[in-house]
Amino acid sequence: MRLIATGLAAMAGALSPPAVAQTIKVCAPQRGIWETAPPDIGKTAGIFKKYGVDLDITYTQSAGDTIPAVISQSCVIGPSIGLLATMGAFAKGAPLRIISASSTGFAEAWWYVPAASPIKSFKDADGKSFAFSSQGSSTMIAGYAMFDLYGVKGRGVSAGSLQNTWTQVRSGQIDIGWATPPFQLDEMRRGEIRMIGRGNEAPALRAQTSRVQIVNAEFLEKNRDLARRYMLGWRETLDYMYSGPQAARAYMDFSGFNEESVRQMMNDFIPRADLQSDEIRGIAEATEDAIKHKYIAAPLS
Repeated sequence: MRLIATGLAAMAGALSPPAVAQTIKVCAPQRGIWETAPPDIGKTAGIFKKYGVDLDITYTQSAGDTIPAVISQSCVIGPSIGLLATMGAFAKGAPLRIISASSTGFAEAWWYVPAASPIKSFKDADGKSFAFSSQGSSTMIAGYAMFDLYGVKGRGVSAGSLQNTWTQVRSGQIDIGWATPPFQLDEMRRGEIRMIGRGNEAPALRAQTSRVQIVNAEFLEKNRDLARRYMLGWRETLDYMYSGPQAARAYMDFSGFNEESVRQMMNDFIPRADLQSDEIRGIAEATEDAIKHKYIAAPLS
């Protein structure tokens, strides 16, 4: 599926930003994660301003909070939204469109248990509870896929944010927590928790789009040029974030994470290619999952 973003970016040469930057309200889930950092980092670095775009940024606890905000136009763009949740909302008539891919594959998703847990891998997790962020999220799909991969059954719990998940795992309310780097990498290095699996272990997930950027349909219809300029700023910001130490420092200043965790995240978990924005991949597999988990009743046209 070729996306709006492809055509938007192709017109970059003809771009003439307005003299006064136009504001876009963005609702990004999970403040501090790498994938939703471009709005803040790009705004601070002046990248979006080059394209005549100013960002009004709000952080939500999860995609489950972002989707209603985009529908109501409390904000008009939401990055890092689970593809299944988007398909389900669209099928119910929500005024949403996909403006780009946000992440491809599930290599950044990982699951952990307290160091004292008897669970060594998903093979040992039959009947155990596992956390995901929200219904229809990529972490929900990946979590169930991991249980399927090892032929066991798990009980999914919508735990919300990474911080809420961490609290519930430490208190024993949930057996297995989910994380995305650099969250929980320090705790793992200190031996407080153990990683028991990563999303890219499931072959079916490796080339599939896990999350997308959504836009309010009415906003897009009236502001197509502005949406194009936003996507150009987004792409350039991602390139900047992988450009060297200065960008890594900007992310550390924004997120509060230390250099060791940020370096491990960039080297071991999230290569630039995983954040490509041009194409939604694995539509057939995503449709199958959406029907299986009852987000849609039949394939979309």
